[in-house]
Order: sequence, then structure tokens, then C-alpha cells
Amino acid sequence: MGNRGMEDLIPLVNRLRDALSSVGESCSLHLPQIAVVGGQSAGKSSVLENFVGRDFLPRGSGIVTRRPLILQLLSDNTEYGEFLHCQGKKFTDFDEIRKEIETETHRLTGSNKAISPVPIHLRIHSPHVLNLTLVDLPGITKVPVGDQPTDIEYQVRDMIMQYICKENCLILAVTPANTDLANSDALKLAKDVDPQGLRTIGVITKLDLMDEGTNARQILENKLLPLRRGYIGVVNRSQKDIDGKKDIKEALRAEKEFFLSHPAYKHMSEKMGTPYLQRILNQQFTNHIRDTLPAFRSHLQSQLLALKKEAEDYMQFNPNDPARRTKTLLQLVQRFAVDFEKLIEGSGDKVDTVNLSGGAKINRIFHERFPYELIKIGSDEGKLRTEINYAIRNTHGVRTGLFTPDTAFEAIVKKQISMLKGPCVQFIDMVSQELTTTLYQCIDKLSSFPKLRDETERIVTTEIRELETKCRDQVMLLIDIQVAYINTKHEDFVGFNNSPQMHNHTNTKIAARIGGKQGVAPHSSLIVIRKGWLTINNIGIMKGGAKAYWFILSAENLSWFKDDKEKEKKYMLPLDNLKLRDVEKGFMSSKYVFAIFNTELRWMSRGMDLLKPSQTPSWNVKWRPLVTWLIPTWASSIRRSGT
Repeated sequence: MGNRGMEDLIPLVNRLRDALSSVGESCSLHLPQIAVVGGQSAGKSSVLENFVGRDFLPRGSGIVTRRPLILQLLSDNTEYGEFLHCQGKKFTDFDEIRKEIETETHRLTGSNKAISPVPIHLRIHSPHVLNLTLVDLPGITKVPVGDQPTDIEYQVRDMIMQYICKENCLILAVTPANTDLANSDALKLAKDVDPQGLRTIGVITKLDLMDEGTNARQILENKLLPLRRGYIGVVNRSQKDIDGKKDIKEALRAEKEFFLSHPAYKHMSEKMGTPYLQRILNQQFTNHIRDTLPAFRSHLQSQLLALKKEAEDYMQFNPNDPARRTKTLLQLVQRFAVDFEKLIEGSGDKVDTVNLSGGAKINRIFHERFPYELIKIGSDEGKLRTEINYAIRNTHGVRTGLFTPDTAFEAIVKKQISMLKGPCVQFIDMVSQELTTTLYQCIDKLSSFPKLRDETERIVTTEIRELETKCRDQVMLLIDIQVAYINTKHEDFVGFNNSPQMHNHTNTKIAARIGGKQGVAPHSSLIVIRKGWLTINNIGIMKGGAKAYWFILSAENLSWFKDDKEKEKKYMLPLDNLKLRDVEKGFMSSKYVFAIFNTELRWMSRGMDLLKPSQTPSWNVKWRPLVTWLIPTWASSIRRSGT
């Protein structure tokens, strides 16, 4: 049984593992172990139960193993089980062991089939086992079932990788024989961390369920996908045998008979089966401990020296030492600052998958909430037209004016600009509130020092409020600057188009910009009055037709394209001796409608001068604007009022 003279190594490692687990330091020392990896229903649980000769693991559909089970098998004269979380209690009834595993799993993961990386430690003493330490991991899954998290596949994969990526871990890759070995999830994960196959032991289950005329001989002979440690075939009990309470000893005899009688496996029957697998694992695990012991011992000694040095420092610790207190204070404040910055920049160690917080929420305020509030300001065009009309009339008083009064124009424009103050103040308050919330998320780590926590909270909160006040004053100043002076000579101002000097200057810049280029200047570089999507209704011979185009209205022509990329021009209507006129909208209409007419005020009908003269229908244009500009609305209101 096993390697004589080395059998004490595995119990020694087990005691060390228990000691480290009890103090929570097991993560710093990578102890030798064997991780059992495989897909759901691959037969992992049956293999482990065959080792013990008892039914003690939970069974069912979906993910049954939802926490890692560190199973320590110890050869002993008596048979019982012990849990690390129930020290001193011996379980002689293996059904109670199963119930305890289910209860402990449910305690941390709940009933929604979630998983947890916190392991369950179980030690089984039995005269039928060899010394082994195995880690039974959750089965690899692809699709979440029931209340499982949507990312269950990645959670299981990450948990498995945390174990098998360590060099001190042997990988027991369990694959059913009735599936394609090339598609084995267990072997794929093992190959990712052990590309040479030096730490991987292949186990092929369900050999008795293969289709008639097929076998796994090449796999078991290590010829198909070679592994340094080879493959071992086993035959477990079927679900029918488990439900019928078939004895494991009888199942092991049936397994032996299967390999002896099968023509493809009888020549290697002495190297197949569960007893042989247990002996090989005991032997290889013992040798693995022996090979890794020097490096493990060196690592343990270095940590021991570091702990001794730290212990000596604590022995000379003086809590009132000003230098030590200053150092601790600086470290705590620095850690708080780093955590705060990480939450704002989005580089924190923990990522919240439920709610937005920190920098992500501020980003949402910038790019979603603030633009939405700005859009709501100019949404009521009817009210704006009414205000423009009243402003013009009130400015003229009893007189009938001939020209648009500058006073009315400035009153409307300044009112519109001043309306930005409300959303801007609200926006500043929201960002300030989120910064304060982020502060409370980070400051909890200072709870061990209540006075430092309170003082830090006071200082940072005061700083946020002071900066909030400065920001609000600066934003208000910028808005007041815009209100104080309206630059009517700016290119974006509509009246700018009526200036011949500026018009020629703009055309000169455009010509210089496109000089040396072939083709026509892009429409985005011309003086554009309006642009957006339009619907052209055909009211000619072919009634009822309508198409949507992207249009650009400039001072020279009206052009429309297939889409907003402005690459394929469909039509172009020159605007010589033509004028634009708004058409009354229908009730509850959300579209702008305008018509094109000549200087004699007759509506345009047939015979329009298009690039495609063969198509000469009558057109009315319905425009869905991308942006509502104040000045076009102003000009339209002037036309309506007859001023």
C-alpha cells in the first residue's frame, strides 16, 4: 500500500493544512494537493465514493458541488468522518456526512444554486483507503439554471483556475468516454495551466456506456492526446445502480470483470479500475510532495524569518512612539486616498455588478442626465414662439414697427441662456452628492480609529463643499458672460449669412480648404441653414408614396442624400428665385413642415429643376430636425407676426 517510508508525508501535509486553515493563512502557502476537475455528470463524485467505499457525497441535477470539498483520506483501523468546522465530532453514519455537507453548503451559498470559494474540510478515516488529499471542485457548466447567476460559467472557471494554476497542485481531469475527448472541458482547462501535461492525470469514466463497436483504447494507451502521467479508465455505478442502493464493493467487482472481459481493454486490465487509480494517486502524490518539499521548505523558512522579525518589532512596540504613530497615520490616509481615487477612476479591486457608483455614476450624470435636462429646456417650441411674439409687440408698444427690435431679441435670448442655470446647478449638486457617497464608501476602513475617521470625514466633506461652491460660482460666471454679450458676427449666428463681406470671407476659406482636392466640396463645409432627416410625400400621379432622406438646406440649394453619410446624392433643387415658407403643423404634430415657392407666391407644383429631370412630382417636405435652433425659430415668428 503506497510508498513505504514516505507514508507519513501526506498526514503531515494534512495537519499543516488544517493548522493554516484555522488561522486563515492557507492562501500564503501553496500546499501540495490533487484537484478533481470535470464537467457536470462526468463521474467525479462516483470516483471519490469508490475510493472510500461509501455513499457520502450529495447528488442531484445541475451543480451539486457548490463549494470546494477538501477531502483528506487517512488509512486507519476505524471508519469515521470529521469536519474541520465541527471539531471533536465524529460521524460514523455516512448519510449524516452527506447532510452536513449540504447544510454547510446551504449556509454560505443559499438555495439559488450559487457557488462559494470557501472550502469545506472533511477528513475520513477508513481501513479501505490510502492516504490521499483531494479537492473536489464544482462541475464545469455552460448555461445558468434556475436562479443561478448569469456569469456562473466564469465563476466556476475562476474558482477552478485558482487551484490548478498553482505548481504544487496535481490535476485529476475526469472525462466521460461517451464524449469527444478533444472537447473535454477538464482537459482544456488543464492544458491552459499545464501545457506540457506534467501535472495532469487523465481519468476516463463511463467506458461501459460507449456505443457498440467503439472503444477508448487509443486514449487509455496514451496515444491520442498524450499526458506525462497517462490515463486510467474506471467504470462507476450507473444512476439506476445508485438509486437501487447497489453496494460499492459489488460495483468494484463488476468493474474488474468488465476490464478482464472486454476485448479492447483486457490486455491492460491490471492498469485499469478504481483500486489501481487509488494506488497510483497515492504513489504520485507522495512523490509529488517529496519533489516539492525542498522549495516548499525554503519558502516556509523565509516566511518564518519574516514573521519572527515582525514579532520582534511588536515586542518593542511602543504605542506612544510619535514616529510610529505618524507612520501609521500616513499609511491610513494614503490608503484612503488611493481607494477614493480607484473608485473615481474605475480601477478598484472589487467591481460592483449590480449598481453604478463612483466615477461611473459621475460619467452617467455628465453624458446622460445633463444632456437630457438641456433638451427639456427647449422642448416647448410653441411657448417660445408666443414669447417672441409678445416680446416684439411689447417693445413696439402703441407703434407699428417696421424692423425687428434689438431689445426684444436680447430679452428672449438672454432668458433662454439664463435657463441653463437650473440644470447646471442641479448637475453640480448631483456630482457633489456622488463624491460624498464615494467618501463614505472608502472611509469605513478607518473604523478602527474613530477620531481619525471623523476628522477625515470632516476635512474631505468640507473640501468637497468648498470646491462645489467655487464650481457653482465659475459656472454662473460663464453663463453671465454669455448673457452679457451676444456675438452676432459669429459664424453660427444666422444673421451672419446676410453679411456679404463675411459671406465672401467664408467662401474664400472653404475654397482654400478644399483646394488641391478633387470633386465637389463636402456639404458639411458649406454655409448650412438646416440639415436633418426629411420625408418627401409624392402627391402627383403615384399618390401615397413617401421616402425618408437626409437633407441639407444651404443658401444656394436644397440637396438630399440617401443617408446621413452624405455620400450618395439623390436630388438637388437650386433655390434661385425661390423662397422657403413654414406650413402650419397638424394637431399634436412633432415635425416641422415647410414648402418651397417662387417670388410670385405660387406654390411649386410640377416641372421642378432636379438633377433627375425625368422625375417631376410635386413635393411637400416634412423635416424632423436634429437640433432646434433659436434663430430660425425667431425668424419664423417674425414672418408669422407680419413684422
